Amino acid sequence: MRRLGALLALSSVASVQAESLKCGGSILSEGDSKLSVLRACGEPQLRDAFCKPVTVVVPGLPGSTTVITGVPCQVVDEWLYERGDGNLPATVRFEAGVVQSIRYGQGGRR
Repeated sequence: MRRLGALLALSSVASVQAESLKCGGSILSEGDSKLSVLRACGEPQLRDAFCKPVTVVVPGLPGSTTVITGVPCQVVDEWLYERGDGNLPATVRFEAGVVQSIRYGQGGRR
């Protein structure tokens, strides 16, 4: 039982922590701009961009809603940084021009 409590505590801490990326002397995280990432990390090895459908919920009569998906869309950019031997590659995802997430390991869209 004690082990289970420790595992739950660790998993909740891990899920709350956002990933960050260290480039040179800067630490980048969610909310940083593309310009900040370029300045600190330089050009990425690969870039990808795609159009993420936006879902808009329009209230209707009581108890009903209309859902509109696909128009307009939000451009999402993903930049891949190969960080050298002994370091996992980092994929930085931007939405609305700011870092939305940073993932390590195999990059790209899920």
